[in-house]
Amino acid sequence: MSFRDESGGEDSGGRTSPASDLRKPFLHTGSWYRMSAAGGGVMDRLESSAYALRDSSVSAVLCTLIVALGPIQFGFTCGYSSPTQDTIIADLGLSLSEFSIFGSLSNVGAMVGAIASGQIAEYIGRKGSLMIAAIPNIIGWLAISFANDSSFLFMGRLLEGFGVGVISYVVPVYIAEIAPQNMRGALGAINQLSVTIGILLAYTLGMFVPWRILAVLGILPCSILIPGLFFIPESPRWLAKMGKMEDFESSLQVLRGFETDISAEVNEIKRSVHSSRRRTTIQFADIKQKRYSVPLMVGIGLLVLQQLSGVNGIFFYAASIFKAAGIENFNLATCGLGAVQVVATGVTTWLTDKAGRRLLLIISTTGMTITLLIVSVSFFVKDNITEGSHLYSVMSMLSLAGLVAFVVAFSLGLGAIPWIIMSEILPVNIKSLAGSVATLANWMTAWLVTMTASLMLSWSNGGTFAIYAAVCMGSLLFVCLWVPETKGRTLEEIAFSFR
Repeated sequence: MSFRDESGGEDSGGRTSPASDLRKPFLHTGSWYRMSAAGGGVMDRLESSAYALRDSSVSAVLCTLIVALGPIQFGFTCGYSSPTQDTIIADLGLSLSEFSIFGSLSNVGAMVGAIASGQIAEYIGRKGSLMIAAIPNIIGWLAISFANDSSFLFMGRLLEGFGVGVISYVVPVYIAEIAPQNMRGALGAINQLSVTIGILLAYTLGMFVPWRILAVLGILPCSILIPGLFFIPESPRWLAKMGKMEDFESSLQVLRGFETDISAEVNEIKRSVHSSRRRTTIQFADIKQKRYSVPLMVGIGLLVLQQLSGVNGIFFYAASIFKAAGIENFNLATCGLGAVQVVATGVTTWLTDKAGRRLLLIISTTGMTITLLIVSVSFFVKDNITEGSHLYSVMSMLSLAGLVAFVVAFSLGLGAIPWIIMSEILPVNIKSLAGSVATLANWMTAWLVTMTASLMLSWSNGGTFAIYAAVCMGSLLFVCLWVPETKGRTLEEIAFSFR
């Protein structure tokens, strides 16, 4: 299931075996806590680092905020096409179908990035993967900003999509692997919060700056991310899996604080890694075992249902939906919808480790079902009454309120939590491949929903939202039947619970 042999380790004498040499990362991006400690043992390095930076407290929170620049880039890419459609078409002489291709190419690139993301993260680590993802994003934005025809425009969008596909897998996995168990939900939710901030930035800045300048501004998140990666530690769990035990303990000590006793967590991670090395390969028949089948079903299922709820289609066509609902300033309403999503996702960040993942998913999917039914009924009623009547205005406001409430309900659970749970429950020995499959499934479903949403809305606004409501009802049943609570448990405890 992995290109890398996982059966090696240290021999009984403490020496690194040849198999361990094969597991050394292909790219070492450095960390501040290593720069001042070129030699010596673990304690020498920690003492040197602590002395040099004793007034600084580098924690999982700071590391999360740095890698969150990746999801901001993700959101900016998703939101870029909405405010720039009319001006790009006018400046470059594109047809509407050509612009539609431009919009959808980010999903195509993301599918390719999703396929590669697991093995890239396995070979060169979480930090190296983010660095690799940042480079095509920067090149893509430059290609768009200097585009004089559709070819550069399309190439730039594909490159952006590839980088976003890698980011969408690696960031939640990195956060889950560095976060203490009592903060893992909150820090994991920052991933989705950053995506919503990126979308809102694209919507808002797109109202004031030309599309070429907006593309140049899109370079900023990844341009800051690349140097930032040199100042954060690599995932300790990945280092342990690669057999780099000194680096693993140094990284974990930095993340937990120099005064914290990490011996219990070190031993737990070592036991988990040792257990995962007992089998070097996973046969297809082994997937039927509960320890693999249930985490795969839950992880992939949640990410697919997240997109089948229609959220991408609703956001992509928000302006036209508001226009159909009779809202005059539909561009401003779209920005307002993005702002509501940021605030609601911020609330989720605070609630995730208090209320738990499962409860928030149940509340979220219930709310989404009810609000989409309200929107569906309001459109059905509007289609059968006279335009301009008092009831027509009431139904227009009801549909707007329903969409806002839907975004709030989505943001409270189904927006952020599927990525958190995916990064928590996938077994370590199949995480690279299984994570790639789950991320690919998410992007393929997003592309399918985005491509079909326009056709469905032209068929029937009320019918479209009724279908999405039915999917959300199915999501509620799925959560109630299959999704476990992972709050307050270590990644190793979660993995053991499926055995």
